[in-house]
Amino acid sequence: MAGETQVVGAGRSVGRLPSYLAALQRELGVGERIRVQLSPRPSRAWFTERARDLIVGAGFQLQGRCIFRSERATATIERIQSLPDSVGPDMRVLIVGLNPSPYSADSGIPYGRPGNRFWPAALGAGLVSQDRDVHHAFSSHHLGFTDFVRRTTRKADEVSQSEFEAGFVRVSRLIEWLKPKVVCFVGLGAWRAVVDKKAVPGLQDRQIGDSRIYVMPHTSGLNAHCRLEDLTGHFAQVKRLITTEAGR
Repeated sequence: MAGETQVVGAGRSVGRLPSYLAALQRELGVGERIRVQLSPRPSRAWFTERARDLIVGAGFQLQGRCIFRSERATATIERIQSLPDSVGPDMRVLIVGLNPSPYSADSGIPYGRPGNRFWPAALGAGLVSQDRDVHHAFSSHHLGFTDFVRRTTRKADEVSQSEFEAGFVRVSRLIEWLKPKVVCFVGLGAWRAVVDKKAVPGLQDRQIGDSRIYVMPHTSGLNAHCRLEDLTGHFAQVKRLITTEAGR
């Protein structure tokens, strides 16, 4: 496949590219390389930096330069062990994690490991209505997923400060572009490391673009300091924020 060029999103809106790239990522094996040409409909939202961000967010590593000419971005990319972003237009809430676990990357489900309390808490709060169904969460509840860092590790402390900083820049650009009403950062560690070292769980004073920011503890079963009912309460507050912002 390395010698072929696959055209992605020809003539479609830029906002559809994340879903097309996610589908491509699921078709390829880890370590497989492919040359792609991203050719969405020309718009002010389409430029070199966005092309690079979407490639990284979809769970690929760039191999060399991303060449942007005549509204087309061409690059050789390598599929890594990761999750693709589940994002797009009309997103009401964006969940931002630290980085994928190997289990989540292999299963294709964010927070998918048995014992992680994300889905039970989100179900309990009414933020989602189907367990471990990323597509249903987006299509029925306008809820998307991404992470600070797309590289998979067994523990979040294996991610460097510089990786979290670079990831926050990418995520911020994603938020400013797609404008979810609320962004929920799951895991205090990265937010404290790159934004506010004194941050406490809850709604933050800072916004990113027009999006309200909520920060909560990690949902891992290893986080013994936070009970399931506490996590459910955080997601219930996120849901209330979405309703409040929708009424503005």
